[in-house]
Amino acid sequence: MPETAPQTIRKSYRTLFVSDLHLGSRGSRAARFLDFLNRTEAETIYLVGDILDIWHPGRVHWGEVHDAIIEELSARARAGVRVVYLPGNHDAALRLHEGPMFGAFELRETDVHRAADGMRYLILHGDQCDARIFRWHVMTRIGSRADATLRAADQWLKLHLHRTSERGLFELAIMGVNALMLVGNKFEERLSALARERGHDGVICGHYHKAALHHRDGLVYANCGDWVDNQTALVETADGSLKMLEWSGETQSAELWTPAAERSRRA
Repeated sequence: MPETAPQTIRKSYRTLFVSDLHLGSRGSRAARFLDFLNRTEAETIYLVGDILDIWHPGRVHWGEVHDAIIEELSARARAGVRVVYLPGNHDAALRLHEGPMFGAFELRETDVHRAADGMRYLILHGDQCDARIFRWHVMTRIGSRADATLRAADQWLKLHLHRTSERGLFELAIMGVNALMLVGNKFEERLSALARERGHDGVICGHYHKAALHHRDGLVYANCGDWVDNQTALVETADGSLKMLEWSGETQSAELWTPAAERSRRA
């Protein structure tokens, strides 16, 4: 008899939060995200903005893997998983979409998630509190095109130098610039203040490609990270704990930090 292919064992969570897939852009790590998605399941999935990259009318880098991601998420939504799409600045056109649904996904500008332990989290992409978006809107668009150009050059160098796993010089430069943009922006402070004003216990966002999960001014601040420069996702376990995962291409993701662990350490 023919051998049957081994079934992939999925890690189960109460809630999965992912952001900044940038599907359609040159830098998207779509194949890695699909691998992660196929090994992960959750009762609720939040797509926390910049899932699609439709920021400018440049060349779209789309293929079968990108289709497979949308099809898989849509299939889960039809099967009863709650999938909520919160647009960001790179897919802001969806904010003009009429109606509460985008295909099989719920469409929200912001949402409030009540965790299993009763904690209430404000969820939004985060560009709403980014000073650059309002002050330098044209410059952010130019920066997006420059990012694509640098990544193209980086891929060319990797191809001709036969490097597949190392981060290239341009890629490292892009990550450094992204980190510098956080300096003096008070991005976290604005988001935390917004959550506090609305009476929530914390905020979950994306936007800046830098995963984070910590306490700030008495609230939980969580940034899902991205699937361009990093491969990170935020999850909620059955007891309401939040955990940051970094996907390494293995069956198990690496746990980076949890609020519960931090509370125990401080105690």
